[in-house]
Amino acid sequence: QMQLVESGGGLVQPGGSLRLSCAASRFAFDYYAIGWFRQAPGKEREGVSCISSRGLITNYVDSVKGRFTISRDNAKNTVYLQMNSLKPEDTGVYYCAAERGRETSICTPQLRSGRFAFWGQGTQVTVVS
Repeated sequence: QMQLVESGGGLVQPGGSLRLSCAASRFAFDYYAIGWFRQAPGKEREGVSCISSRGLITNYVDSVKGRFTISRDNAKNTVYLQMNSLKPEDTGVYYCAAERGRETSICTPQLRSGRFAFWGQGTQVTVVS
């Protein structure tokens, strides 16, 4: 079973940057697509970004395109979310999630949380002046 741990959240000012990490326990990490999701207080969880198992496919929600970059280092069993030009509306708890599947089947533009079976416990990101 895959186990995931997020880190890198914190408090930043608008325009600042954070780099989130999602560390996985399983050696077969390169078989898993990884997604990032976030949930603001009183809001539904939304998909932010995902990356396919081999890193050939990435997707982003429109609101973060050009500001966030997802990447993975399979040798380190880690996926990163580089977040630049942060805005107050980026505030929320960020979760990483994993699902094993073929390269093209899991990470889709719709960023549906239901495609991911394994979840971390989240890391808080707060963007405020």
